[in-house]
Amino acid sequence: MLRKLILNKWLMVSSLFSLSLIFYGMDYVLIGSAKELAIWFLGNLAFLPIYVIIVTLMIERVLKERERQAVMRKLNMVIGVFFSEVGNRLLKELSAYVVSCDQLKKHLLINGKWNEHEFSIALEHLRTSNILIESSRCEMIGLKKVLVEKRGFLVSLLENQNLLEHEEFTDLLWAVFHLVEELEARNTFENMPQSDIDHINGDIKRVFGHLSREWVMYMQHLKHDYPYLFSLAVRLNPMIESPDPAVY
Repeated sequence: MLRKLILNKWLMVSSLFSLSLIFYGMDYVLIGSAKELAIWFLGNLAFLPIYVIIVTLMIERVLKERERQAVMRKLNMVIGVFFSEVGNRLLKELSAYVVSCDQLKKHLLINGKWNEHEFSIALEHLRTSNILIESSRCEMIGLKKVLVEKRGFLVSLLENQNLLEHEEFTDLLWAVFHLVEELEARNTFENMPQSDIDHINGDIKRVFGHLSREWVMYMQHLKHDYPYLFSLAVRLNPMIESPDPAVY
């Protein structure tokens, strides 16, 4: 195999060199002046390093972009698994802790007609809105159980080196891990001091903020690259009261 590759390489070099000689021979026949031909040759030779630099930089840029796209495709697969396993359920669970969540849901009720502008509006609203969390609205034992059950899965995600390319998603995972530790460290959620309630509220707010933004960006990715997956994700939107996978 190696010998064949070397042979093919020499054949390509020989062919290109022969082609160059043919073209210079044609120039000599047409011009009839070796001096002018030599001047042109030296002129082209003088610019050869510049050509090499330009071509090398262009090829390097193309290769890096292709590599980045390949990494992002793999990363979006990981993000998709995250939302299938825990993200969608967690988004629904945490939305119950949000004060005036009906207003927020307007920016999360994604449908098939959404365009880039609507996704941008939703993301901007999620980035700038001051979400209010009240943990006393719900029973945190259920939330604790869900997160503790998924701890092993979350740990496996952190072992994926591709996550280093997506800082925001890594921040989401760390925020979730911290919330798991905070909830697991408490045997009961009754008679909590207000300072402790405020602390838990802040942890839930951090997770919900990261989670909602990542979910919208993931849905935007699906609509652009995988419309068939986007269609199912829209029907199973965790912000819908009763999601239905059936197509009507």
